[in-house]
Amino acid sequence: MKLSRDISLKIHWVFDQLIPPILRDSRWFMGFFIRMAFRHRAPIYMDFKDKAHTMSLEEFTECYRLTSEVAFERETDLNHASIEKIMASVVGPNVLEVGCGAGFLCRKLSEKYTVSASDLVVQPGLREANPQITFYEADIEALPFADNSYDTVVCTHTLEHVRFLQIAISELRRVTKKRLIIVVPRQRPYKYTFDLHLNFFPYLNSFLLKMGNKGKNIVCEDADGDIFYCEDIG
Repeated sequence: MKLSRDISLKIHWVFDQLIPPILRDSRWFMGFFIRMAFRHRAPIYMDFKDKAHTMSLEEFTECYRLTSEVAFERETDLNHASIEKIMASVVGPNVLEVGCGAGFLCRKLSEKYTVSASDLVVQPGLREANPQITFYEADIEALPFADNSYDTVVCTHTLEHVRFLQIAISELRRVTKKRLIIVVPRQRPYKYTFDLHLNFFPYLNSFLLKMGNKGKNIVCEDADGDIFYCEDIG
């Protein structure tokens, strides 16, 4: 199913804002829509939040491999507003994208900067199609890079998926030399969602509380339904 990020944000808004919580958290109600969207992989989406905390890293990774075949097909999870803010904020020359997905953003960044990219699973063919980018299969909670390795680290639509959020944030800061840029969805917490999200940030202050006040020149603002965050490493 092909949906742009801007369209999917509107669909999420309807489900999260207009449907009463008693239905929005109902397994039978949401199960109907999730089965329509993800067919035979629907049980993974329905049970993921209950099981994620007990999974090994291998089991956790396998969920993403299995659902990649039925996930919403789009060039990027970023909306236009987020892309513009990111491109205007990056400091080079060396840039790392953590959670590169299908490679849209790291490919765009590689037009101006020396780029590395990592993800829990690097999609087949991504390395061959983008020889100018160095790809790593890596867990965000244990990045295989030295301290202060990259002038800018960009992490978009990834922190909502991680199990140990504070460890992931610490790792992003550790490998950043100058600037850290993060984008997450502005989303209400519900048990049954059209994604494998474990962390939810319904308001700007929800996200700021998780980040803590450790950076300098912090920017945290709405980006047409997503949250754009930028800090300089002090």
